[in-house]
Amino acid sequence: MERITTTIHVAREQYHLAWDNSIAPIARVPSGGVIEFDMLDAGCGQLGPDSTVESIRTLDFARVDQVNGPIYVEGAEPGDTLQIELLELQPANWGWTAIIPGFGLLADEFPEPALKIWNLADGWCELKPGIRIPLDPFCGEIGLAPAAAGPLSTIPPYRHGGNMDTKHLTRGATLYLPVEVPGALYSMGDGHAAQGDGEVCGTAIETPMRAAVRLTVRKDFTVEEPQFLTAGPLTPRANTGQWYAADGVAPDLHEAARKAIRHMIAYLQRSYGLSREEAYMLCSVAVDLKISELVDAPNWIVTAFLPLNIFAS
Repeated sequence: MERITTTIHVAREQYHLAWDNSIAPIARVPSGGVIEFDMLDAGCGQLGPDSTVESIRTLDFARVDQVNGPIYVEGAEPGDTLQIELLELQPANWGWTAIIPGFGLLADEFPEPALKIWNLADGWCELKPGIRIPLDPFCGEIGLAPAAAGPLSTIPPYRHGGNMDTKHLTRGATLYLPVEVPGALYSMGDGHAAQGDGEVCGTAIETPMRAAVRLTVRKDFTVEEPQFLTAGPLTPRANTGQWYAADGVAPDLHEAARKAIRHMIAYLQRSYGLSREEAYMLCSVAVDLKISELVDAPNWIVTAFLPLNIFAS
């Protein structure tokens, strides 16, 4: 394996809670420099391996989705592209998934909190006996400071990155982001051990994360919004057998996605004896939402795909 030479180390407490170009950088690195991050989970340390559902009831939402940084990359100017090579991503040995009241794709249908604490070991974690999720670590938050003045929430994604929750940004992938301010001001956080495309209940398998990235200024091309090159085939650990899929059909993509997840939850309850809350959280960490049909108005199709290799045969 290639030896990683660390330019700087970013500690857990070196985080901020907004995308804001007025936040002073904690370090400067040359183009091509490598940075090692040590990051808390997305709850900013409010949960731990011994937490109970009471921790969700008292969760301070204003502290979630913190990001570590920012890092000033020398030579980066507005109009350039910052190339982010994801060299290492190492989750902790535990993680959590929660239903947070008022948050998630089906927030109106799940008013009560729920919490699952996961044991992460040997590349797997278990929802319950016979249901194992393959780990594929990545960071949900990767971004640069915006040109616009004033703070922007870390909860949504933006053209300059942010909370993209893109599960294919794993070790070996390369992300390209548009630079809007001098120095780019790079930050990252929100470690995930595994997630389904869509992160439908609002949380993945949230976990503290150690990461190493190489930041390179590219002046030979520009991107208007995030683009990336994957490390290899998509979801190779999940794509080893059959998938069960449920369609949602509606004239609105958001409602079609909601219907697809409702149908998948019902399937998981019927076929595997899960509670509705367990099924919803499993959808968030293992089920992929895909747009299957978008040209035949007035109705479109969003499909929820469930990899059946997570279930013991």
